[in-house]
Amino acid sequence: MPKTIDREELRRKLAGANPPALAEALPEKYFRDWHLPSARHLPHDEVARLAAAVLPDKAAEIVVYCASRSCQNSHVAAHRLEQLGYENVAVYAGGKQDWMEAGLPVERSETIAA
Repeated sequence: MPKTIDREELRRKLAGANPPALAEALPEKYFRDWHLPSARHLPHDEVARLAAAVLPDKAAEIVVYCASRSCQNSHVAAHRLEQLGYENVAVYAGGKQDWMEAGLPVERSETIAA
């Protein structure tokens, strides 16, 4: 089972010299609305198909998030990543709701880079 990470630990890691890869496990529409800075789009139901392209380094630290504590997409995606051999996966359980409530910066995009 993937470990969890809270907002403060995530903020500290993102500000560090070797930040984790962030992956949002929500459908494209929600990712396009806004996402955490530098996050990559990895829908929970497409992890097996997209993981190698979105997260090519299986040894890298990866943090997966979704909408809120009640959303399970991040847990599903993180579990699938582990099944695929990713070694250092965590879930930011508070997700977008926790991040936004803290007034932290976000990115918005009209299109998703390939």
